[in-house]
Amino acid sequence: MKSFLKRQWPLIGLSILLAVVAFYLSRPGREVVQEQHAEEVLPGEGLKLKDVHYTQDDPEKGVQWVLDAKEVTFSGDKSFISFQDFVLKVTPKNRPPFELKGKRGNYSRDEGEIKLWGDLKGSSGNGYKISTEHVLVKEKIGHLITDMPVEIRGPFFLVTGKGLLIDLKRETLMIFSDVTTTITRESLI
Repeated sequence: MKSFLKRQWPLIGLSILLAVVAFYLSRPGREVVQEQHAEEVLPGEGLKLKDVHYTQDDPEKGVQWVLDAKEVTFSGDKSFISFQDFVLKVTPKNRPPFELKGKRGNYSRDEGEIKLWGDLKGSSGNGYKISTEHVLVKEKIGHLITDMPVEIRGPFFLVTGKGLLIDLKRETLMIFSDVTTTITRESLI
């Protein structure tokens, strides 16, 4: 089990990161570090903010995360959040930090889903990287899913394929098709 967690940490970290984002975006009492400029405030239609810098500390869970986005839009009832050109940084207390960049994302509180698109690139502080074009996070069942090509890179390996399912509850990872694994020569010594 320890070796599985050690090998799969980047993907598990990405999944945990996305679940934490969904949890904190749905909680009231957010702490905004930088003052936003309201682009539009229309009754019943929500709020649009530009150049958002949002920080959340959770000492109980030992994690801090920071979301930077060019634009964030909240629906009138705050059940739907959309963000553009984002960088999300998560710093757990006893694990390497993780950063995820992308073009756009949506969070639906009612559906319990986070959808991320556009040149998604994640990297951990210990040298693991993941990239794909689209990810769906189903927070209620603890799944991270994509049907797009995916690349996972570590200090001594590269795995590419099409489609990905990470089950956080079972701690399993599956790439669906066209899987190619490359191990660098240095890792064999």
